[in-house]
Amino acid sequence: MASQRKVVFKDYDPSQAMLLPPSLEELISKTHAVRVVGSVIDQIDIGSLADTYKGGGTSSYHPRMLLKVLVYAYLNNIYSSRKIEAAIQENIHFMWLAGMKRPDHHTVNRFRAQRLKNHIKEVFSQVVLLLMEAGHVDLKAVYTDGTKIEANANKYTFVWAKSIATNKKKMKAQLEELWNYTQGVAAEELQGDDPGEMEELDPKKVAQTIDAINAALKDKKIDPKTKQKLSYAKRNWPDNVRKYKMQESILGERGSYSKTDRGATFMRMKDDHMGNGQLKAGYNVQWSTQNQFIIHYSLHQDTTDTKTLIPTTRNYKPSWANCPKRLWSAAWRSYGSEQNYEYLEGEGVEAFVKYNYFHREQQKSYWEKHPFVQNRLHYNAARNEYTCPIGQPMRHIGDQRSTTKAGYVQTVSRYQASNCATCPMNGVCHKAKGNRIIEVNHRLNELKAQAREKLTSEEGLMHRSARPVEVESAFGNLKQNKGFTRFMLRGLDKVALETGLLATAINLKKLVRILQKRAEERLKSALGSVLSFTRARPQIIPIW
Repeated sequence: MASQRKVVFKDYDPSQAMLLPPSLEELISKTHAVRVVGSVIDQIDIGSLADTYKGGGTSSYHPRMLLKVLVYAYLNNIYSSRKIEAAIQENIHFMWLAGMKRPDHHTVNRFRAQRLKNHIKEVFSQVVLLLMEAGHVDLKAVYTDGTKIEANANKYTFVWAKSIATNKKKMKAQLEELWNYTQGVAAEELQGDDPGEMEELDPKKVAQTIDAINAALKDKKIDPKTKQKLSYAKRNWPDNVRKYKMQESILGERGSYSKTDRGATFMRMKDDHMGNGQLKAGYNVQWSTQNQFIIHYSLHQDTTDTKTLIPTTRNYKPSWANCPKRLWSAAWRSYGSEQNYEYLEGEGVEAFVKYNYFHREQQKSYWEKHPFVQNRLHYNAARNEYTCPIGQPMRHIGDQRSTTKAGYVQTVSRYQASNCATCPMNGVCHKAKGNRIIEVNHRLNELKAQAREKLTSEEGLMHRSARPVEVESAFGNLKQNKGFTRFMLRGLDKVALETGLLATAINLKKLVRILQKRAEERLKSALGSVLSFTRARPQIIPIW
């Protein structure tokens, strides 16, 4: 029978005092992420942030220390101020970064929400400049795309612009109905302004009109339902008009907002890989990347990306006024509008921007299914007319101007065929009754042709293949690796602050991976040199 071996455990005594206790500096590796965060934040200028402190009273925690703690917390997927407070008290990396200071969650939250929100853009820009100086980015080519992130708001507390317009229209119609009824019953006693002449509902005028109707019908025998409606109108309509005016001022040009976060707009969110989702209050986040580093971010309340490109570009320029910016590659079809093309061309930006149906136009099957679309018809610029599929002219019948919601004026030319009734291709060429009419935006077609030429070139193919790797990886890092799918803070300014912290943390996380990989390569190279030197040494034969 085999003898049983004695089990030996290492000494364990948590109450054992140390003569020379280890320091935090010894417990943190030289290539740890916390050292990178501390080093980078130490190199940026926070003078404007420090100027927000008034002075006097008790001493304040240093803003550089709080900024380091916040950035490192977001780098480690810690977003709650209470969890950050716990980490400062329990995690040696946070302890080292905070210099053993212990700010509570109120201090962390006040610094983030009140002091940092107007300075995060400057902090982020300085970090990008440091990355540029280190050779990680050069700002010559950027890739832009957007994603929608859910707001910290109740999805069932909403306000819709269409509902407000409908309610106001109904209220005005009912007020006119009461006025007309009163005119039929007591026309002589009725004094006041006809609600039908009101251009816009006003709380004071609505109240005066209801009072005038009540005064005229005071001694009259009226229908009980009309009396009940007047009583309800007097109690509610003036206040409802005030509420609608307040809601419209919050909405601005948007179509909706959430009552629990008025800066959030209801957008269609993709909840799963199949794209199934529902309307939720959220924000449209636009990121511009290079080498998978985020070099610019912006936050928007628009539900589509079309309106975001120009504001993004305008916000981009002041941050990098002294840096080269020769190429803007925004390779997603939702950006391709006439206004965006015109703006980028006016700014001298070489843009690789897709438009709707670009991908379909590259497929042979699309043209086989749609042989008679307007793009396939021959255009004679000298005579300003198109040629229909059987060779008959389609003459210019006028131009039509329209203004988009963004205020951009578009010109559309209309062309009509002359004899579709007896045409053998009638019903195949087009489905409408009468002679076929096509509407053409010549300027947009010209801009699309320029974009198509760039996108199908060798350089364009390179940028089109690089964009998904660039921007989509950053969004995947945010939503999958960092698990950030819903903002913690409320309000446009605070959500923009949170976006800036996330972008800064993602950049530093990528920088950490690059530096750690370089350190590993240097170590392997050094070990390889030592081993090769050892093998080359002559063997020493012992003499004993």
